[in-house]
Amino acid sequence: MKNIRTSITNKHRDSWVEINLEYLEENISKIKEQIKDVKNKNLLAVIKADGYGHGSVMIAPILLACGIKAFGVASIDEGIDLRENKINCPILVLGAVPVWAFEAALNYDIEVSVFNDEHLETLKMLYERTGKKLKVQVKVDTGMNRIGINYKDAPNFIEKLRNAEYAELKGVFTHFADAENPEILKMQLERFNYVLDNIDTNNLMIHCQNSIGAFLLDDKRYNAIRLGIIIYGMTPLTEGIEPVCKIPDIKQLMSVKGRITNIHTIKKGEGVSYGYKFIADKDIKVATIPIGYADGVSRNLSGKIQGSINGKLIKQIGRITMDQMMFDITDINAEIGDIITILGYDDNNFISVDSWAKILGTINYELTCRLKVRLPRVYVR
Repeated sequence: MKNIRTSITNKHRDSWVEINLEYLEENISKIKEQIKDVKNKNLLAVIKADGYGHGSVMIAPILLACGIKAFGVASIDEGIDLRENKINCPILVLGAVPVWAFEAALNYDIEVSVFNDEHLETLKMLYERTGKKLKVQVKVDTGMNRIGINYKDAPNFIEKLRNAEYAELKGVFTHFADAENPEILKMQLERFNYVLDNIDTNNLMIHCQNSIGAFLLDDKRYNAIRLGIIIYGMTPLTEGIEPVCKIPDIKQLMSVKGRITNIHTIKKGEGVSYGYKFIADKDIKVATIPIGYADGVSRNLSGKIQGSINGKLIKQIGRITMDQMMFDITDINAEIGDIITILGYDDNNFISVDSWAKILGTINYELTCRLKVRLPRVYVR
């Protein structure tokens, strides 16, 4: 029997995202088993973008209970949301924070990433006005070329912060552009290690390892690991590329389900949905569920995906519309109200987020982040 916790909004729908918290616990356990010297590593879970669409506030307590020590978010607002829901562990904003939001970070005890002189000036003025030190981590640009202080300038910048009375330096980190490319990874590691060789790392959180690097790298100076997509049960490895490391046997937390709202039979030669891109080549039985592209299911998946009902795979037909999609259930014994699973597990069938990503030529991260617009989340064990 399942224990179910529902989200507090958008509950009056016959479609939903289901998050399996038991799988989350199992994934963290398997990940920890495979990380070398895990007892000496601080595990930081990246739960930005509302936990990649899984619900950061709901999964955060589970992650803490599993041994996660800190969280990474993308904005001050995401951190504040966690604080207001009684999440008291360290929270780091991994992205750039506008200087006018530094005071909010101070008030909510949220660490910010710093990497330029404007940040230092703002930290100094904030300290002079409040008498309080904001906790910060230095983001080093070793080749991602997005944000961060250039690795050549990083040692002086970090030591300036080390000696400053107006801020509390908590860590130094960088971000891999392509952990699966040995040449790019080697270049970035050499640059990051150059920084570490020229600073005092005592009592600092040092991190560069991501969901791939967690199993690929074993440098004792890297005392923290950022776990992202892997905790949600999706592979961080690129399909078709020779794997650079073995990852644990993880399970996808997310399923997407909808109840059948209508069943009817159409004749051979009739079309389904806008534009009649699907024409029946025989009499078929069609089922409709209330999930569409406004819920985050791309219209470009039309006619290319499957659903599962009672352990049997069925084909999605016709264009996916804003709020609904249709399936061919000709050979299925189904009734209005029965559940069709379009992502996740249904008996022995499993439909992965990666299968959708492959069709769309994108990554699993993007798709789970989309699936939080209107669909209520239901949490199960």
